[in-house]
Amino acid sequence: MAIDFDPDLIGALRKARKITVLTGAGVSAESGIPTFRDALTGLWQNFDAAALATPDAFRRDPALVWGWYEWRRMRALAAQPNAAHVAIARLAGRAGHLNLFTQNVDDLHERAGSPDVRHLHGSLHHPRCSGCARPFSLPAAAPVEPEGGRRLAPPSCPACGGAVRPGVVWFNESLPEDILAQAFASCTSSDLLIVVGTSGTVYPVAQLPDVARRAGCPVVQVNPAASELDRACTWNLRGSAAHILPALIGRA
Repeated sequence: MAIDFDPDLIGALRKARKITVLTGAGVSAESGIPTFRDALTGLWQNFDAAALATPDAFRRDPALVWGWYEWRRMRALAAQPNAAHVAIARLAGRAGHLNLFTQNVDDLHERAGSPDVRHLHGSLHHPRCSGCARPFSLPAAAPVEPEGGRRLAPPSCPACGGAVRPGVVWFNESLPEDILAQAFASCTSSDLLIVVGTSGTVYPVAQLPDVARRAGCPVVQVNPAASELDRACTWNLRGSAAHILPALIGRA
């Protein structure tokens, strides 16, 4: 079914020479990757995600936390980019300049063809030493994790012997300052901000639409339901990102 977009939105999209895109968990959920709001199963069913995603949890039980993140990484590797990921990559090829920032820790944007993806919350695929912070390379092909998950001792850092930790931003940790600064700067200097699949409840990233709006940059949000960001957006498009984004970007 054809989508009837506001002509002003199509005009803004076509005129934009610099576009910022911000994506959240809703985009990856359409590829079958669970969000933090989804109930955990198997070994993890007695935990909530927030209880496993902390430095304290890793110090207390590194095998439990590393096992959970390896299970998540295998789920991400088994998933495929959906039409929303592909549409964003196509827009990057058409726009004069596009900056893509994501709260997702998978690599689906990269596999869809988006260049220079900036990960605000880190990546499952780039772990580092918990002691010296040296990056650690994971094997290209890892064994398939059991469906219910398993405890798995983390690797040791070849430089200092410390436990390797997931390369994500945990609760009570700061986002990467350089990438966050780039996101704020991009929102204040863009002609259009496209926000896709984020709840608008995680700060400081949730401030970006307000920052863009105050700088005179129009904001379009794609989300199946109302979110905390609605008030800051010029246009709120309700529905699946995999359905709406290809149709919208096809009009660019």
